[in-house]
Amino acid sequence: MGCATGTIAAYNPTADNPWNAQRVKHLYRRMAFGATYEQIEAGLLINPSDLVDQLIDNALNAPLPTPPVWNDWTRFPIDDYGDNGLDFQDAAYQHLVEWIYQWLADMRNVGFREKLSFFWSNHFVTQFFTYECSAYLYQYHKLLQEYALGNFRNFAHYVGITPAMLLYLNGNESVAGAPNENYARELMELFTMGQNNGYTEQDISEMARALTGWQASIDTCGDAYLEDDLFDNTDKTIFGQTGNWRNDPNPEHAENVVNLIFTHRGDQVADYICGKLYRFFVAAEPSATIVEEMATTFKNNNFEIAPVLRQLFKSEHFFDEANIGHHIKSPIEMFISNQHTLYMNVDAQTLEATSYFSTVLGQEVFSPVNVAGWPGHRSWINENSLARRWELSTYPFYNTFDASSASWVALAKNLTNNSNDPLVITTALIDYIFAKGMPTASDYEIATTVFKGNIPENYFDDGSWNLDWVEAPSQLLGLFVYLIRLPDFQLN
Repeated sequence: MGCATGTIAAYNPTADNPWNAQRVKHLYRRMAFGATYEQIEAGLLINPSDLVDQLIDNALNAPLPTPPVWNDWTRFPIDDYGDNGLDFQDAAYQHLVEWIYQWLADMRNVGFREKLSFFWSNHFVTQFFTYECSAYLYQYHKLLQEYALGNFRNFAHYVGITPAMLLYLNGNESVAGAPNENYARELMELFTMGQNNGYTEQDISEMARALTGWQASIDTCGDAYLEDDLFDNTDKTIFGQTGNWRNDPNPEHAENVVNLIFTHRGDQVADYICGKLYRFFVAAEPSATIVEEMATTFKNNNFEIAPVLRQLFKSEHFFDEANIGHHIKSPIEMFISNQHTLYMNVDAQTLEATSYFSTVLGQEVFSPVNVAGWPGHRSWINENSLARRWELSTYPFYNTFDASSASWVALAKNLTNNSNDPLVITTALIDYIFAKGMPTASDYEIATTVFKGNIPENYFDDGSWNLDWVEAPSQLLGLFVYLIRLPDFQLN
């Protein structure tokens, strides 16, 4: 792949760089989980900048899911689990499963906010089985959604005092006289500034003292709270600044220690976070120039996330040919984009399979592999995982065949104006599914042979075959199963 050369300036379509279906799909592939035929057609009718604004504004205005009945369940002083005749761990696990299914459905239906929320779940990492409480799961996930496009400084503050994070990184064990440095270290190293980037070991130790006193417990599942008697109420020196820094419940408090990071290490924060956003949404190897431009926008907008992403997604750099079809799909991206773009019938069984298969392939929702998160891109495919990926990704096509096949036929008709030419149909479907189509004409011809299946050639030659034939859905299934095993299918 060549190097992208476009700048951060807004992309303006030209004859050489037209606003076409490929670029509409590229935008939806990165901002969401692919585009349907209808989304592509609608996207072509407006300019790129307006479409980006539309997607971001929709994400900002999208209502949150209805809170589940267990959103505020506690174990003490009221035992909501026992009062409902439930075993705590069994019930908490069932609630986890229920909420995973809810999120997977929202990824398909809501799009960008959930794609971004999922990104943040792999940034501000927690793992469910370290905190288990159903209410803690809901509070953490709600925060990801509320701040996905919000103020990153406040986001970094609030996530540190969620019970999920306090229990995952031992913040609830950090008390005056015995501070635990786990969260202080990850706050600087992974969550805000990047590894070895503007802080010292002494800064970490002093930060840990400032973070003492916050309590949350799996025994109660009650809200997190700051216990004054457990807080180190003495001066600390961080980044050369001395004061009685604390993790105050109010992010605007003058002595709030998280704000200290943004006030005195804002350059490091902006560069690190913008680089991470770039790697996830654009390409694995960041452009230093583009990241620097994004970082300036981030700082100039008081660390608001939305302006940075508007700038990035509208840029000529984002739409550069070299950035299209660059990323390797994660398991979640693969399953959800297939469901969305190929109009699969999604029921409880499909959601269960999506969750289970993604976990088998190394991407367990609400439980990234470690505090650094899933590394992504090339890590998703190796000689051991590829065959398993092929096998599991075909299952939903077979499982939903009866309920989805009519939609597949309708899609093929829409893409080709109801052509009865197998090469035209195969070409259109490949160009719809793949980011950049296939490399050679012979690749399309081989795929067309697969699509024809066992239908005698004379029916194609005399034009009597068409997409209304009873065999057509099975032919489409055969084509999809073939395409799944090709390298280009893995690219987003």
